[in-house]
Amino acid sequence: MMPGLVRKSLDSPEETRPFEGGTGQLQLVNLEQGAVGRATFLPGWRWSLHVKPIAKTESCQASHMGYFVSGRMKVVMDDGEELEYGPGDFATMAPGHDAWVVGDDPCVIIDWQGFADYAKP
Repeated sequence: MMPGLVRKSLDSPEETRPFEGGTGQLQLVNLEQGAVGRATFLPGWRWSLHVKPIAKTESCQASHMGYFVSGRMKVVMDDGEELEYGPGDFATMAPGHDAWVVGDDPCVIIDWQGFADYAKP
């Protein structure tokens, strides 16, 4: 039976996964319904440079559903569709994309769908 109330904090994550080159990290908590993560992408981060070596796929194959807390990110699908996200945006992203931080501010995203296996060696 599922408990009536659960409390977890991304400030005390159960797992932390760093990105290549010191360009950020993913912090995870695990719920019965799945993992919830907060990723911090530092300026200069790009999926194809800093996560691709970990994922070993040509593009990001995670399906994301998340909320942008701060910073900006450009996402380009394998078919060329593109969109830029920023603070306050809710996003869904299908598998098959590259992404990078736009500007000089860290990009922070809360994702409750696509981070369970993200940047997992």
